[in-house]
Amino acid sequence: MAMTREEKATMIEDLQGVLQDSKVIYLADIEGLNAVNSTELRRACFKGDVSLRVVKNTLLKKAMENIEDKNFEELYDSLKGNTALMVAEKENAPAKVIEAFRKKSDRPILKGAWIDNVTYVGDDQLTTLANFKSREELIADIVALLKSPIQSLLSQLENKGEATAKAEETPAAEEAPATDATEEGPAAE
Repeated sequence: MAMTREEKATMIEDLQGVLQDSKVIYLADIEGLNAVNSTELRRACFKGDVSLRVVKNTLLKKAMENIEDKNFEELYDSLKGNTALMVAEKENAPAKVIEAFRKKSDRPILKGAWIDNVTYVGDDQLTTLANFKSREELIADIVALLKSPIQSLLSQLENKGEATAKAEETPAAEEAPATDATEEGPAAE
């Protein structure tokens, strides 16, 4: 069933909106997945906060060409055969979904990815992309790094405070028996 010119224009406009609003875009080949596997992949994407949609290459290319502030040229050669567009907020989310799914299937195959103006082409980039740290993970690492010296300093201050407190207690404890001895001495005579 052929699309009308209006349907194509609407689809291109829709894709443009998705591409314009996204910082994380993956292209994957899911050809050969049966209905059950396709449903499982869609569920995995949903759980991983990844939007998945199968697109027509010509319409996706046209949408990419229409976006002026993003350069998708390096992905144009990937627009052959079956193409699934995967969009997410986290840089590594689609790669993690693909990696996990490939433990039981040879698809999807990563065609390419566009992340914050950097293009990655080819399935050999999958491990690199899966190992990316998300913004939240990077912030957590930075916070941990910043907290570590502070916790160390607090621990040192706490230990120093305890040592000072013990040092202050020790002379008082030593003085008490000396005073008692002095008091007992004259009373005994």
